[in-house]
Amino acid sequence: MDHKFFCLSALFCTICLSSAINARPDYSYPDKPADNGMLSYSFYDKSCPNLNMIVRSGFWAAYKNDARIAASLLRLHFHDCFVNGCDASILLDDTKDFKGEKNASPNRNSARGFEVIESIKADLEKACPNIVSCVDILVLAAREAVVMSGGPNWPISLGRRDGVTASEKAANEQLPSPFEPLENITAKFVSNGLDVKDVVVLSGGHTIGFAQCFTFKRRLFNFKGTGNPDPTLDSSLLSNLQNFCPNVDGSNNKTAPLDSQSVYRFDNMYYKNIVNNGGLLESDQALIGDQKTAAMVKDYSADPFLFSRDFAASMVKLGNIGVLTGQAGQIRKKCASVN
Repeated sequence: MDHKFFCLSALFCTICLSSAINARPDYSYPDKPADNGMLSYSFYDKSCPNLNMIVRSGFWAAYKNDARIAASLLRLHFHDCFVNGCDASILLDDTKDFKGEKNASPNRNSARGFEVIESIKADLEKACPNIVSCVDILVLAAREAVVMSGGPNWPISLGRRDGVTASEKAANEQLPSPFEPLENITAKFVSNGLDVKDVVVLSGGHTIGFAQCFTFKRRLFNFKGTGNPDPTLDSSLLSNLQNFCPNVDGSNNKTAPLDSQSVYRFDNMYYKNIVNNGGLLESDQALIGDQKTAAMVKDYSADPFLFSRDFAASMVKLGNIGVLTGQAGQIRKKCASVN
């Protein structure tokens, strides 16, 4: 990691925080009714007016000690919404009635940030008890993660309610896998009301974060059973990764940055890496192998502002998948368990 960059980033964030933490962003978007089961930009304005400040403060408390938590919370939000909608089901512990999503294959030993959401929830329960849902906290925290990492802001309508169950089976079936072909991943996006553009755009979240070696190791040593590395992988990157993730089981859980060029900075370098055959996951590099997605990858690699705009729009869509409103679901008192 570039310690000079980290120090400058920390200084920048500290300077920005004094104003950001005490001011709720004024998005000036048209309001939606809050009393008919719909989401609203002003849903908590009267019932919990300090919501944004409390979420921002809670996120910063975690981020200043662990910059990786930004990517973790963004991933947690994505993995929540892709399994039966945005309902904070990913936060639930197993019970005698169901096996939850935390131990599903895509989440086991990799999903993290649960304690950050739980801590923010505890602070909100002190400030405005039984008001703010865990899922709304997760949606807001994911935005903070992107913004604090240098990415775009976007409007969030609120009023989601928490689900009362979770499913390990659904998580195993519905979450995209880095080993799947692009058409399978796209089909999972489409089933959630998203499209192929959202596949390319939301994959750009891999500009921050890490992946365990087992998720890309076969590209390094035995790609698709050939006994050889993936021929599309940049030779310099291949050599570095082979040294970092040797072909032994003991290296499986080591983590490498998804975007080694700007590990903690939210930018468009992810797409530049793909253009230069430097995508880490098979699913990343596959975006350049399809004519339609390749055109978008090249556009985003050349235009960071276009990527920021489209990422914000796709995050709005993601946060509205299968939401519970009105009297559906509940407002959990603790995010890891139903009331």
